[in-house]
Amino acid sequence: MIIDWHTHVHTPTDIAKPFWRGRCPMTIENVLDAQDRVGIDMTVISNALHELRDMNRAEQLDTIGEVNRYLAEQQDRHPGKIVAFASCVPSGGDDFLKELERAVRKDGLKGVWITSSLQGAYPDDDAARPFFELVCDLDIPVVIHPPSIGFGEERMNEYRLASSVGRPFDNALAISRLIVRGIFERFPDLKLVGSHLGGGICEIIGRLDYAYELQEEAFFLGTYEPMLINHPPSHYQKMMYLDLVCYHAPTARCGIETMGADRILFGTDAPPLTVLKSRGLAMVDDLGLTPADKDKILSGNARKLLKLQ
Repeated sequence: MIIDWHTHVHTPTDIAKPFWRGRCPMTIENVLDAQDRVGIDMTVISNALHELRDMNRAEQLDTIGEVNRYLAEQQDRHPGKIVAFASCVPSGGDDFLKELERAVRKDGLKGVWITSSLQGAYPDDDAARPFFELVCDLDIPVVIHPPSIGFGEERMNEYRLASSVGRPFDNALAISRLIVRGIFERFPDLKLVGSHLGGGICEIIGRLDYAYELQEEAFFLGTYEPMLINHPPSHYQKMMYLDLVCYHAPTARCGIETMGADRILFGTDAPPLTVLKSRGLAMVDDLGLTPADKDKILSGNARKLLKLQ
């Protein structure tokens, strides 16, 4: 069995916007077509909701509600082939939490999708603590995904650097903050999934560890107060999961070696770029995995998080 953990579907309202010129690739039809074409059995659909950055809270809540209901409809229409995740703004307040609980308990959505930052807020902010309490109570996976442009966007407005560089950087920053700000310490049952292999978190985890370990010796690097964790950051990183959307086999090997095959999920981020669907599968084939590890990555870990086994 193969489960693609990372694809995006937009609502008819968004698909009709002039921006897409009638060619929006994030349709349920494209998901199902790509799934069948390359031999994937089940797809997890979500909506990255990049447009939230330009909305006020009321507009964000209305948009999220529309998206959650539409994705739930697709899950109902395609049982066994489509699994849908809700969206939420972690620091948005009670109304966003009520919408998330409704989407999970009433509509049956299987997880929640959040952005690594939104309008200057990050998920480790104190205002987001009730969100983590709720997702742990609901016992659902939380996928953290970068926004359309992360920090430093003033230097990334050309050559698509916002997508290729800025977005993974923002994801890695958000995950790092969740670690050092004690979110995993406080919520050990949290099922967090870093999209895009955590945006490079595996490459920098050694630096995070020595920043924690070399307290007095590294005083000139800045403060490490208040101390909110009891173990090196790598300890908490291994409590989370990462999806395999990276398109580069050496990077994928680094992620698997760092996390272990039990913590890696297959994903392609296609749609929007459906050509990447087959490339993602080909990369997994080229990694030289044992049959047991390959099965875990292609479906076993996802089945566990989605409670399909």
